[in-house]
Parts: sequence; structure tokens; C-alpha cells
Amino acid sequence: MGTRIKWNPAIKTRADRDALRSALISGKLDIVATDHAPHLLSEKEGGCLKASSGGPLVQHSLQAMLELSLQGLWSKEFVVEKMCHAPAELFQVKGRGYIREGYFADLVLVNPDKPYTVGKNNILYKCGWSPFEGETFRHSIEKTFVNGNLVFDKGNVVESAPGEALTFNR
Repeated sequence: MGTRIKWNPAIKTRADRDALRSALISGKLDIVATDHAPHLLSEKEGGCLKASSGGPLVQHSLQAMLELSLQGLWSKEFVVEKMCHAPAELFQVKGRGYIREGYFADLVLVNPDKPYTVGKNNILYKCGWSPFEGETFRHSIEKTFVNGNLVFDKGNVVESAPGEALTFNR
């Protein structure tokens, strides 16, 4: 994949990947997030010194983490902790990160029995590519709700209520 997967931290070897996974499991890394830097392919060319750093990952990050849970690396509960609870706590985001009375209903409905293959026809990034192209995940995202509003339904972005600014307890 060359410079398409130039991002920070750099993941050059299996040892790099394994070190990041171990740090997440041990608690040395607090959260899983993506900077979502959807550079055009033309911006990822020109060698390692010229290519832009970052990649389009937000659409498939949950599926990638769930895939690793199926491989036995961690539990689904661990995925929820590192991708939902911990970021909300770390950044003190008011009313987010949990399913609780009085909290915003930010929810994802996942079908664990419907495989999903990433391809040009279902990539929602404006840049039009994904490092996961051709990859088949065993989970598919069926619906996404933000602030209780349906914003994604079976592969389609739904025009919905406008978003709201996040509030931080800092």
C-alpha cells in the first residue's frame, strides 16, 4: 500500500502493530480513535517525504475493531470501552459515550451476521478510497443515530436534523 498507509504513528512492521495492540490492552493507550484524514490519492503520492500523512478510517474503524474481537484479541465490551466510554471520559464530553437516561442517543446498530466487503461502491469518504478496499468484515453497520436522529440507514446517509456542538465539562 506504500504511502497510502503513511500515518502517525507509523506502522511499519508486525512488531509495531503488535506493540500498539499490547499498549491498548495494557491500558498504556487510553482510547481508539481516528484522525480521519481523507486525503485524495494524488495527495498520497510522491514518496514518503512528500505524501500527506493520515488516511480515511472513520467509516470502517468500528468494523476493524470488531473483527479483531472475533479473532480473540479482545472482547466486544472492550471495543465499546475504548471507542465510546473512554473517549467521552478522557475529554469530559457532556452526555456522551454511554447509553444512560439524560444522555444523547448516539448509537450504532451492528449486524454481527451480515458480512460487508469494502468497495468503491460503498465508500462514503469524499476522497473515494479506503485502505480497507477489498476487505470483508463479518459485521455490517445497519444504522447510526446521532442525538437520537437516524443519520445512516443500510448503506445510505440520511438527511436528518442538524448536529449539535459538543459540550465539555472542563
